[in-house]
Amino acid sequence: MKRGTLPDALPALVPKLGNHAGRRLARWIVTRCGWSLGGEFPDVPRLVLIAAPHSSWWDGVWGLLIKVAIGIDISFMAKRELFVGPLGWMLRKLGGIPIERSSTHGVVEQMAARLQQSSCLWVGVAPEGTRKPVKKWRSGFWHIARAAGVPILPVYFHYPERRIGIGPLFHPGEDCAADLAKLRAFYAPWQGKYRGVGATGDA
Repeated sequence: MKRGTLPDALPALVPKLGNHAGRRLARWIVTRCGWSLGGEFPDVPRLVLIAAPHSSWWDGVWGLLIKVAIGIDISFMAKRELFVGPLGWMLRKLGGIPIERSSTHGVVEQMAARLQQSSCLWVGVAPEGTRKPVKKWRSGFWHIARAAGVPILPVYFHYPERRIGIGPLFHPGEDCAADLAKLRAFYAPWQGKYRGVGATGDA
């Protein structure tokens, strides 16, 4: 079986996990299954990370395994319904932040404030908001980044090559719709487990 590759070290300013008990196991699983991490993480302490295409539950599994395997501390926003029982406990331990999807009231302001008040924090978001194909992305991540004054880091899943890739930092401008269109265009070549993103869409 083809083995994947993972970085041995992270940039100095990137938020890091402690000596996680499951790190060696996670690294073994990821590389044994042929997954790799492409690109380089930027050496910045605060940002909003977006991940797409999101077409399967496996995205979360591989994303969390790689996060633990390389020792990077990324908080992530996920639907509140997942945070119940043992799964909810585990997601919180791994940096999960429960979000009420039916309303964005206060979420942008709260997350922007958390970023502004933190010296080192990366927050991950799935801009599609669902595993189903969508014509429009949810623009909350853009508003959070802009309000907090932090860049956006696009990260993609590419299942044909079992790769999670890191794109270039994106600095939000004045036009949300234009920025989202540019970001979706970046994702056009990459294929999730069941679909891609497409290069069109607006806020």
